[in-house]
Amino acid sequence: MRHNKKINHLGRTSAHRGAMLSNMAVSLIMHKRIFTTVPKAKALRKVVEPIITKSKEDTTHSRRLVFKTLQSKEALTELFQNVSQKVGDRPGGYTRIIRTGHRLGDNASMCFIELVDYNENMLKESTTAQKTRTRRSRRRSTTDTVATSTTTTEVVETPEKDVSNDVKVEESKASSDQQATNDEPKTDKE
Repeated sequence: MRHNKKINHLGRTSAHRGAMLSNMAVSLIMHKRIFTTVPKAKALRKVVEPIITKSKEDTTHSRRLVFKTLQSKEALTELFQNVSQKVGDRPGGYTRIIRTGHRLGDNASMCFIELVDYNENMLKESTTAQKTRTRRSRRRSTTDTVATSTTTTEVVETPEKDVSNDVKVEESKASSDQQATNDEPKTDKE
């Protein structure tokens, strides 16, 4: 029975999986957004969320605990100086997984995993979406729809008449050209 076996091994040994997740965590902290497969992103979220929670308290002990996982001084300073300041008031849920579709080669489901507070595009869209909402009436008057349908029929009829006149003019020119060529004498060069 496989009771209480919740970890996704990702087809790797324990050491390989730990090193990969550590490298991905460093990349996520440094770049704020990475492109990966969905199972790796879910496994990475379980590693990164506790690290960011520990970074809220800037003590020597918490720095050593985080460094034990990350093994990167640059990522450690970025995490404790910048990231922890931005997520200081958030009670959890520091990452977001955005699914992007499937990879062409092996049809693996792909996604972006990003730090929530660093995506300015999503923050801008949410504020503009709230401002642009307008209230619309549920019914339209029937006189407006009748007036629009009559104007569209008038516009459609006008070009059809012009096209038929142009076609008749072209046909008459073509027939006069044929008569002119028939009137000219033919010379035989044999």
